[in-house]
Amino acid sequence: MIKQSTAPYAALLLRVSLGIMFLAHVGLKIFVFTVPGFVGYFASLGLPAILAYAVIALELLGGIALILGIYAPLVAIPLALEMLGTIVLVHGANGWLFTNKGGGWEYPAFWTVGLIALFLLGDGAMALKPQRSRA
Repeated sequence: MIKQSTAPYAALLLRVSLGIMFLAHVGLKIFVFTVPGFVGYFASLGLPAILAYAVIALELLGGIALILGIYAPLVAIPLALEMLGTIVLVHGANGWLFTNKGGGWEYPAFWTVGLIALFLLGDGAMALKPQRSRA
């Protein structure tokens, strides 16, 4: 059973931690790999450069939206789809363990599950712009 008194805080914890992870992830792309380096990596995968910029924007704006609680369940969906894309296009061929050369797909899979759980749970406590409930 769901513990009604603490469930909103569990969703808050999940929402904020996922948001922080996305900010750290996009920071790696911007400050370590650099934007031109990341765009070049996308080109090496046969993907258009504009998609690399879209991923950077999604991770940056999505991470901020999750932390602040701005329509978090809706924001979780495109972020989960992005993570599934990384499994298909990048990490899937490297095996299961993320410690494998090139990083396996366990970490993005777990991240995807967390985002889907957030979508199912809702915004949680202290959301600035909660998604309106249909119930």
